[in-house]
Amino acid sequence: MWGFRRAMNDADYARERNRMVTDQITARGVSAERVLDVMRTVPRHRFIPAESRMHAYEDHPIRIGCGQTISQPYMVALMTELLALRPEDRVLEVGTGSGYQAAILAELAAEVITVERNEELAERARVCLERLGYENVTVVVGDGTMGWPGGAPYDAILVTAAGPNTPASLKNQLRVGGRLVCPTGPRDVQQLVTVIRTGEGFHQEIGIACVFVPLLGEEGWKEE
Repeated sequence: MWGFRRAMNDADYARERNRMVTDQITARGVSAERVLDVMRTVPRHRFIPAESRMHAYEDHPIRIGCGQTISQPYMVALMTELLALRPEDRVLEVGTGSGYQAAILAELAAEVITVERNEELAERARVCLERLGYENVTVVVGDGTMGWPGGAPYDAILVTAAGPNTPASLKNQLRVGGRLVCPTGPRDVQQLVTVIRTGEGFHQEIGIACVFVPLLGEEGWKEE
C-alpha cells in the first residue's frame, strides 16, 4: 500500500547508526575514535518515543515530551568529544532528558551522575538506562544548575540545556584539570562554551553557535 513503511529491526537501526556517524558526525569534523565507536553502538532509538523512532538517526533534535528534546546526534558527539573523557573519569550531566547522552557518557567513563529537574523524565530515563544495563549511571532529581555537590569534584561536567551564563556552582564542582561543556547565551541562540579548571582559576574557550532548550533553575533561567 502507498505510504507503508515496514517496522525497522535491529539490523536496520545499526545501518542507520553507521550512516549517522558517517554523514552527520565525521563529515563535520568529530574525529575522536572512542566517541565515534559509542555513537555507532548506543541504540538512540530506545530513548525516543515509539511514534518517533523511525526518525531516531536523522540530523535534528526530536521531542521527547515535557517540553524537552533529545539533541541532534552531531551535537551529542561534539559535546562529548570536547569533554575528552578517560575511562577512569567521573562525570556530572545536567539535564538527563531522554537518558541518551548519559548512556554515551557511561560508555566512556567510570561513573555518571545525571541530574534532571522533571521527575517524569528522570524516571523514564532511569528505567530505560536500567533496561539497557547501564549500572554506572545514577539518575537524580534536582536543580541541575546547582550541580550535585555530594559527588564532587568531577572530572567532567556536561550541561545539555542553555543558561545565560555558565553556573558558578558547576564550575566550582570541577576538579583541577577538569572540563565543563555548556551552551551559554540568550534564549534564542547560544555558543558552546568549554571551561577548564586550572590551578589559578578557569580558562574558557568559545565554540560553535547552537540552540538548546533553556536551563532552568537557581543559577539559570527562571521559569516564566
